[in-house]
Amino acid sequence: MIRHIVFFTARHDGDIEAIRDGLRKLTGIPHAQHLEIALNRKSDPNSKEVDVVVYGEFADDAALAAYKAHETYAESIRQVKPLREMRFAVDYDQSKAVKSPDEHP
Repeated sequence: MIRHIVFFTARHDGDIEAIRDGLRKLTGIPHAQHLEIALNRKSDPNSKEVDVVVYGEFADDAALAAYKAHETYAESIRQVKPLREMRFAVDYDQSKAVKSPDEHP
């Protein structure tokens, strides 16, 4: 399984809800096994920069590629890109992640 995590910061605090609304469209794309759009609670005193998070789970690289190729994905980008300051994305293979102190993948 591929985990897809994206962090967004808004140019202006007033744009945070609009960013979430633009990203909400992504949940209608059929290729994800699981997809969430959430606001950062900003409860960590050392890291309050991130405003909105996208978390997705995909069966494989092909499913993630199909998700990113979907027209709704492009529409979401068109709506959100002018409102965001930064975007950080991570995709990783869950089967290769370290899950215990003694594990060496």
